[in-house]
Amino acid sequence: MRDTKDIENVVVGANKGTPIRVRDIGQVEIGHAPRLGEFGFQKNDDAVEGVILMRRGEQTQTVMGDVEKKTEQLNRQILPKDVKIRPFYDRSDLVDLTTHTVEDNLLRGMILVFIVLMFFLVSFRAAIIVSLTIPLSLLFAFIVLHAHDVSANLLSIGAIDFGIIIDGTVVMMENIYRELAERAGTEYKLNEVILAAARDVDRPIFYSVAVIIAGYLPIYALSGPAGKLFHPMADTMSFALLGGLVLTLTLVPVLASYWFRGGVRERVNRPYEAIKRFYAGKLEWCLDHRGWTLAVAAVIFGLTLLLVPFIGGEFMPHLDEGALWVRATMPYTISFEEASKVAPQIRDILMSYPQVTVVGSELGRPDDGTDPTGFFNCEFYVGLKPYDDKTWKQGQFHTKEELIKSINQRLTAFPGIVFNYTQPAEDAVDEALTGLKSSLAVKVYGSDLNVLEEKALQVKNVLQGVRGFTDLTVVRELGQPSLLLDVDREKIARYGINISDVEAVIQAAVGGQATTQVIQGEKLFDLVVRMQPQFRSSPEQIGNLLVGTPDGLQIPLKELAEIKEGNGASFIYREDNSRYIGVQYSIDGRDLERAVRDGQKVVDKNVHLPGGYWMSWGGEYSQFVAAKAQMMVIGPLAVLVIFLILFALYGNFKFPFTIALGVVMTEPVGALIALKLTNTPFSVSSVLGLLALMGVSVETAVILVSYINKLRLAGGSPAEDRMGL
Repeated sequence: MRDTKDIENVVVGANKGTPIRVRDIGQVEIGHAPRLGEFGFQKNDDAVEGVILMRRGEQTQTVMGDVEKKTEQLNRQILPKDVKIRPFYDRSDLVDLTTHTVEDNLLRGMILVFIVLMFFLVSFRAAIIVSLTIPLSLLFAFIVLHAHDVSANLLSIGAIDFGIIIDGTVVMMENIYRELAERAGTEYKLNEVILAAARDVDRPIFYSVAVIIAGYLPIYALSGPAGKLFHPMADTMSFALLGGLVLTLTLVPVLASYWFRGGVRERVNRPYEAIKRFYAGKLEWCLDHRGWTLAVAAVIFGLTLLLVPFIGGEFMPHLDEGALWVRATMPYTISFEEASKVAPQIRDILMSYPQVTVVGSELGRPDDGTDPTGFFNCEFYVGLKPYDDKTWKQGQFHTKEELIKSINQRLTAFPGIVFNYTQPAEDAVDEALTGLKSSLAVKVYGSDLNVLEEKALQVKNVLQGVRGFTDLTVVRELGQPSLLLDVDREKIARYGINISDVEAVIQAAVGGQATTQVIQGEKLFDLVVRMQPQFRSSPEQIGNLLVGTPDGLQIPLKELAEIKEGNGASFIYREDNSRYIGVQYSIDGRDLERAVRDGQKVVDKNVHLPGGYWMSWGGEYSQFVAAKAQMMVIGPLAVLVIFLILFALYGNFKFPFTIALGVVMTEPVGALIALKLTNTPFSVSSVLGLLALMGVSVETAVILVSYINKLRLAGGSPAEDRMGL
């Protein structure tokens, strides 16, 4: 069959020799499958959207470059002249934005490091030598990462700390510079002095860097999303530190032998000398009052630990993507026709803001069923101009939060619609974590949907009274108007009819039945048979549908089944081999850990589940709990590994124990106070930052203890040791 006329001429029966064709009993026309959704773009209410999915393990920039080339080819060579593909959400924009941000921060960091080096070393050449190790260390790390097909990301690059990388380099350079300065005006062999100075500090530098790398090694024990996020960071920093160590032990002495041939003269740094004199006086008092010093340090450490319950925690800080993702949840029984009238109105409101560049709306679901939802769900992509654009600086709204607040006030004009605001990539991650349209959700599991919905509503009502919980929404699964047919088995048995015969009639008459396919070149189209609307648009008309019997009789459907209207499930969520209903929520004005903990206490007290039903707090909170449990193991593991490295360095327990105790008692103090003063909750990234800082603190302590031991072995007294510091 090549066209509709061929279909019209198909013979389906005969009456006394007269053929009965399709055109005699029905109409043949080209139609479309039942509408499942609609995409609107700017002023176009009905457009076409394509979504490109990247395969796992691929690199974003590489894939996006290939996609852009293929898009250009389609627009230039393949598509009609009046049809063009226009990207409106391109993740490479976010990648470029974060890359430029990281590059700017790296450049600023290098400049600041150079200024600090100039201040303390008071030598342009020495500062240059030390600064050169920064790009070379990064180059070493990137070469190794590229060889292992490990791509860089925002965390791995943004977490690079130049101070950590060049810490050992500064020690090497300072010791070489000091040894040369002490011999100013005397005869000496430059290479021998540099070699001796390097030997003095090579061992503590080596073990110090090993300690810092050990602080990153426990990150590899992280699993789940936290592991995927932070493993590249550990790779980058570990290889950068290794590259910095190699350069410190090789390149720095060589460059010093070239640049310091004429000798060096140590210049007086008056601000630093003033700081040093102040420090020496305080150190003198501390060494003379060791008991008081230890007691005060212990008290400060203990008081700081009291801040921990008041800091709270979260899984990860949120990244501003520079765009909005607005979700409108309409009444669950809304039709496609009514929902398609609301979407353009919301789109017009969003486009009215000068800070907005483009708006696209996704109503319902795509044809391929990859995002199963109903017409009640409409999602809007809202592109925003860069924050340095004049529309932000000169406009009424200067921040993204102010813009969201204004949008929400205007959208309240739509009664019965709940609006939520997030970001495009964040929304996709949220759905992957929870299976719902939110990053946080309480899931009630069980078998009976009515009981699940009742308990979910109780959870929502209880959480509304807990401070910090906002945007509470029950993902309703019941309430879908349905036409229920209860087939009378005794009646159909009299006519020799089976249940499947009745279902086949209903399927073909109401939903349509694909009987064959029409082939046009390489394209395949279903040929669907379906009753005309006047025979299936009401319960009475459906009751008049005829069901054939083996004897050739035609029995009305209403004679074989009870037809009634009722409510059923619009869709059913399943997880862990069980049904569930979710209560979506957001946390505002509080940290995640304390807010959810309070919510759990209230829910446990007021919501009682029957046997066979249970509850879980999923999404970002479950990831936080899992990461926290892993951190409880990783933290002590990091301390143990560092302690073993120190034991290998000193060959006894005295110095490792002293260093470990000093670091554990002092390192968290400043971090905890800073978190409390800035109202920043604990997160996976902050804890990993503390582990890295622990390595740096141990490195400083190792160099200090090693130098003290060197002075003592040289025969110096404790008083002289103090002044030598």
